[in-house]
Amino acid sequence: MRSTSALSARTTAECRRQTIIRPFCRLGHPWLSSAMRCVSALMLLAATLGAAGCTAVGPDFAKPSAPVAANWSEKDNSKVKTESGDYSQWWTVFEDEVLNNLIRIAYENNPDLQVAGLRILEARAQLGIALGNQFPQKQQGNAAYTYTRNSENAANTAGGGDLRYGAYNYGIDASWEIDFWGKYKRGIESADASLTASVADYDSALVSLAGNVASTYVQIRTYEERLKVARENVEIQKESLRLTEVRYRNGAVTELDVQQARTLLYDTQAQIPSLEISLQQSRNSLAVLLGMPPGDLAGLLGDKPGTIPTPPAEVVLGIPAELLRRRPDIRSAELQAAAQCAQIGVAKAELFPRISLLGSFGFLASDSRLTRTGGSGFTDLFTWSSYTMTTGPTIEWPILNYGRITNNVRVQDARFEQLMVTYRNTVLGAAKEVEDALVGFLRSQDKTALLEESVKAAKRAVDLAMLQYREGAVDFTTVLNSQQSLVQEQDSLTQSRGAVPTNLVALYKGLGGGWELRAGKDFVPAETVRVMRERTNWGDLLPVKGGLPADLEPPPPSNVRELPRPPDW
Repeated sequence: MRSTSALSARTTAECRRQTIIRPFCRLGHPWLSSAMRCVSALMLLAATLGAAGCTAVGPDFAKPSAPVAANWSEKDNSKVKTESGDYSQWWTVFEDEVLNNLIRIAYENNPDLQVAGLRILEARAQLGIALGNQFPQKQQGNAAYTYTRNSENAANTAGGGDLRYGAYNYGIDASWEIDFWGKYKRGIESADASLTASVADYDSALVSLAGNVASTYVQIRTYEERLKVARENVEIQKESLRLTEVRYRNGAVTELDVQQARTLLYDTQAQIPSLEISLQQSRNSLAVLLGMPPGDLAGLLGDKPGTIPTPPAEVVLGIPAELLRRRPDIRSAELQAAAQCAQIGVAKAELFPRISLLGSFGFLASDSRLTRTGGSGFTDLFTWSSYTMTTGPTIEWPILNYGRITNNVRVQDARFEQLMVTYRNTVLGAAKEVEDALVGFLRSQDKTALLEESVKAAKRAVDLAMLQYREGAVDFTTVLNSQQSLVQEQDSLTQSRGAVPTNLVALYKGLGGGWELRAGKDFVPAETVRVMRERTNWGDLLPVKGGLPADLEPPPPSNVRELPRPPDW
């Protein structure tokens, strides 16, 4: 049965209709008074049937279950704390003001995020359409003048009837399908769930945006550091080349040492253009994320190359079950399934009779002599003698389309089951992302520590090789091998140092952190709202603010408000 609030809303609407109808009844025409009473009774009957109608057909959505581990695989690692943490602005753990500023700019200007905000507006308007189906689906006024010239050779023209006459009419038509089987109620549930899912999609886009900005920033700093290391090694190898040239001129070594030194130098120099290409491409990617041309990015990164952000050694994680309520993509998958579940009811309602109330009210006049008054003109159109009305119920039952309708129900059910599987797969994928990022974060720290020792040893080996080469104790091959090893180890160390914050960014992204940044702010930029208001009447749908929920569980799709509403979580 429908709720008391729904019945109250219907009763309020009926009172408004009576307020409109009664002034016409007071005009005193007996036909009009009886007709209006009939219309009023039928409308009240429709409201009563709608309020006391059967429960909506189709399944009610239930929160799906999903396979979730009890804890993380690395829970026993000393660097992992399995307790609830605050991930709302996780990027601040790097204590890098440049990064903080970049994420703020991206939130304000990223085009993909703005598109996600506009989709929320679209979903709100779609909910308004669904809510409108609770009221008469057809409401239109009409007015017309028609001129008729009958054939003299047609039947029924020999008795003195008019061959030529005009007719005037104006009035209103209405048709109201009673939501006896809950088709429109299910449609509202679907639209409401889709609206809430669009907010979850916005949050998911914001989580991805913050993660992509941070990882691209770390990538830029890593390339800058690798370039610095490569250039430092070029200077070391230039010194080695000068030494071999001196020894060659003095006859201490052969030309082979000189050419080997040059080969190593040119090989190291050749790495620099590749690194510069990758660095510039990363800067271009960051500029796009910030919604600006690539050339405008330079000042935001500073005048000099920066350092790779330093992450904390430990990370705070909640339990895997928290992903179900934290990750926006999981919420979106659940809500999309809820919206599709309601569509099963919409399709199934077509199997049952459609009960509607039809009505028309207006005035009609014709100058034909066959009228009761012997003909009338345009001025007679506004008299009560020209009044006309039609009203009554209709029943339609497309029973002959049973096969088509049944197959449509099956289609909707199959789509629903697909989304349920997608939901479970989204949960599994989310857990995998966290596990991958967590093990990457922990193991990259171990790798970095080992590479630091390796670089220390490689530097010592280069110093010893150069010393022994000057003394003639070893040939240049020993120097060459030690310097090649140093170049490789230093570059590997730099990449490993960049992998640590990159994996931490991926971890926070996997935990669904960062969407809280929108709290209390508009989903659509103010300038876009202004342009849209100038172009289209948006009523009270603009602007839309995003608040934070007290509980991160999405609202049940069946909890539908009477009017289009801003998302409240």
